[in-house]
Parts: sequence; C-alpha cells; structure tokens
Amino acid sequence: MNLDIAKQQMAKVIEVLKTDLSTVRTGRATPSLVENITINAYAGTAKMRVVELAHVSVSDSQTLLVTPFDSTIIGEIQKGIQEANIGFTPSIDGNVIRISIPLLSEERRQELVHLVNQKLEGGKIQVRQIRHEAMEQIKKQLGDKEISEDDSVRLEKEVQKLTDDVILDIDLLGKKKEEELMQV
Repeated sequence: MNLDIAKQQMAKVIEVLKTDLSTVRTGRATPSLVENITINAYAGTAKMRVVELAHVSVSDSQTLLVTPFDSTIIGEIQKGIQEANIGFTPSIDGNVIRISIPLLSEERRQELVHLVNQKLEGGKIQVRQIRHEAMEQIKKQLGDKEISEDDSVRLEKEVQKLTDDVILDIDLLGKKKEEELMQV
C-alpha cells in the first residue's frame, strides 16, 4: 500500500461519513432526510428510493415537498415515508406530498449528538486501520529491502501526518454537525 492508496481510502471514509451524517436529522428540512427511503413502488413490483421516484425540495425551514414524477404512485410514496418510521407524517396535497419536520426536543438533540459522535468514532477507527495497514506495508518493504531505512522513516511520518489531517477533518465535520443539531 503506497501513500496514494492510503489517501484514496481515507478520502472514501470521509465521503461515506459525510453521507452518513447528512441523514442525521437537525430539525431543519433538508431533502437528504427522505431521499434514500426505500419505497415499494408500482404495487410492490419495484423497490426504489424516493429520489428515484420524485423531486424533493424544501418549501421552508420546517417543510419538505415531494413531487412524484408519476402521480399514480403518490399514495405509495406517502405510505413508504410513513412506514420508514422516522417521525414524519406526510400528507398528500394535490400532486405533492407535504412533510412537516417537527422541532427536536433538547433530549432528542442530545441523543442525536451522541449518535453523531458514534459515527465519527467509527470513521476514525477506519482511518486508523488504514494507517495501520500502510505502516505494516512500509515495514514489509523495509524488511524485503525494497526501501531504505531513511525512506521508511519518511514514509511513516507522511502516513502519520495524513492520518492526523484526516482525523482533524473528521473532528471538524462533527463540530459542524453538532452546532447544527444544537441550533434551535
């Protein structure tokens, strides 16, 4: 494993973490709250995500609008969102589904901050595992005489710096998400 591969793997961890954090509800309406809910569409013949069946937009800070591409499945989309059990009550209003996002209680905010911290720690563990694998590879190359002692020390320092930078990025993501959650 060279440094470029470690960078790519760590960047992938950050991307997955960003996607994962975007699904944590902040009390503010964002399309990502419902886009990935799976719907049994067309009388159960197809399992599709909301984003594949409808356009999701923000009406105001507490309301999402879901506009199906095919108005015949509006009821199935509404039912799927309701059955996702994420605390939303979608209602059909003509050709759109309105979803009011309820405000979060202080207790629920604290639970979500705890959940975010768990997700962040999972990301950090993955990054540390990538670092561990990179360090093992460097030791193997040194043992096989593929690289010199000086190169080994330099590469280990580069891998450690990369790891520190990525962990810092993860901490910043967490701080930003926590601020969003604690905003009323």
